Amino acid sequence: MSSSTPLTTPDGRYIVVRGRLWRCTNPELPEAQREAWVRQLMRARRGVAQAKRAQDPQAEREARARVDEAKRALGERGPVWWRDGAPDYTRCKVENTPYSDWYAALVDG
Repeated sequence: MSSSTPLTTPDGRYIVVRGRLWRCTNPELPEAQREAWVRQLMRARRGVAQAKRAQDPQAEREARARVDEAKRALGERGPVWWRDGAPDYTRCKVENTPYSDWYAALVDG
């Protein structure tokens, strides 16, 4: 199961990273808007790394706030982007969610 593209749940809501679910970007975002927020996210992540190297806690806090802002705008944090009332399983181990049978079939198969 190793590839460069992350494993995505059948409903497209999550990717699986080391056995945990992480919310995907809202697929309804217009492409230009998604790309702009991804650029901001990458810039903010570089800012976190730079602040850590410089041992600048204030700059790190500010960069982490920009990361959070971008992830919320992308739909990866904050209120869920789907409308069917299903709960959010972000950060949960796959085996402890309704996706457990799907995942087990992939891992065992």
